[in-house]
Amino acid sequence: MNLTRKESRHIGVRIDRAADEVYAYASDPLHLPAWAHGLGRSVERIDGQWVAESPMGRVTVAFVPRNDLGVLDHDVTLPSGETVHNPVRVIADGPGSEIVFTLRRQPGMSDADFRRDTAMVTADLTRLRDLLENRGEES
Repeated sequence: MNLTRKESRHIGVRIDRAADEVYAYASDPLHLPAWAHGLGRSVERIDGQWVAESPMGRVTVAFVPRNDLGVLDHDVTLPSGETVHNPVRVIADGPGSEIVFTLRRQPGMSDADFRRDTAMVTADLTRLRDLLENRGEES
């Protein structure tokens, strides 16, 4: 059997907030512009789909249904029509949590582009951490 394998990078950021709080915030597509700049700085619901204006152009984002497992997987359909699956997990870690994004190298992606995407995802997850940790105890 010949299986094509993609290189993956697991990018994790520890967040000093409970996993259910991180999941509740990160799973709401309306919050994406506040922290997921790599995906887009605006998002709106159009004809039942979440549409973001991204650095790549207009993309649609489809999340798995909300769940109790911390799974935030989502598919991003690019302007070209290609769909990229993004596995994401929020994992409880004592009173805090860790969010882990699995970045998969796409066919034909250069080393420089893979490093750029890694840095972009890391920045997004760090922004999410900073936003949640600085919300105060009232959240």
